[in-house]
Amino acid sequence: MTVRSRIVQISAHGGPEVLETVHVDVPSPSAGEVRIQQRAIGINFTDIYWRTGLYKRPLPHPLGFEGAGIVESVGAGVDGFNPGDRVAYAQSPIGAYAEVRNVPARQLVRLPDDVGFDEAAALMLKGLTVQYLFRQTYRLKEGETILFHAAAGGVGLIACQWARALGVKLIGTTSSPEKARIAKENGAWEIINYTTENVAERVLELTGGKKLEVVYDGVGQATFETSLDCLRPRGLMINFGSSSGAVTGIDARMLGDKGSLYFTRPVLGTYISTREALDAAAQELFELVREKKIHASITKRYAFDEIAQAHSDLESRKTTGASVVILD
Repeated sequence: MTVRSRIVQISAHGGPEVLETVHVDVPSPSAGEVRIQQRAIGINFTDIYWRTGLYKRPLPHPLGFEGAGIVESVGAGVDGFNPGDRVAYAQSPIGAYAEVRNVPARQLVRLPDDVGFDEAAALMLKGLTVQYLFRQTYRLKEGETILFHAAAGGVGLIACQWARALGVKLIGTTSSPEKARIAKENGAWEIINYTTENVAERVLELTGGKKLEVVYDGVGQATFETSLDCLRPRGLMINFGSSSGAVTGIDARMLGDKGSLYFTRPVLGTYISTREALDAAAQELFELVREKKIHASITKRYAFDEIAQAHSDLESRKTTGASVVILD
């Protein structure tokens, strides 16, 4: 049975003003799909990359990758999900900005009863990002010291909490004393204010003159060379985001000159490409949530018709933690 749903899409690239709400018909789920009545939607910087055209696909197209809700119906061949189940997802086909949608069952996880829809929408994409960064791209060990840029952001606050749970000393960067306070409350060991301090010099002061084995950088262009300068010989630079612009035109010789450094640009989809990998990553995340070692730092909740404002707030860096859209 076809149902009507509001979605948010773009027909041109630009600022938040290009977001448009339209009504569409959502067909019955195809084989392998599940129809979800959504209860919460995550707002993430990757959504802004698509809106502005940093990432491109044919226009018009919807936005959003992360959400949580209740299963309405399932398509042929779907095992493990039934109508009424609580579910969440982090890497769906683009189009999470919707009231009702169909999602491939292989990209869904069951939502534990003690995790709310809003928590799931705040945690899934960001939490699984930290999981693959800390447990797979470079498997952190107790006692290590790391640098994590934008420590008061949505991913950053989860990273602070996860690092504390692992016994890892996370040095975070922020732009203000207030953001520094929030990051430390969430588990950061030390904070560097990048607007007033030299990050590379401050890292050396905090570590007694030692550089770092790994740096996590979701900012991109603005912090790239600084991140490299914080690494010891053969250290690993992990660029997982581009909030200041994409890192382009890398001179491979520079990596050699700075100490035979390693550079990688991982994406979540590679790490949760199978049912088994997704379930294992989500299980580790939810276990830490149940143990109260990680919590959803939701600082902004929006109605569906306020998504443009959510984009504006996130892009202008007015927010800390996570932003979610709540549906009645």
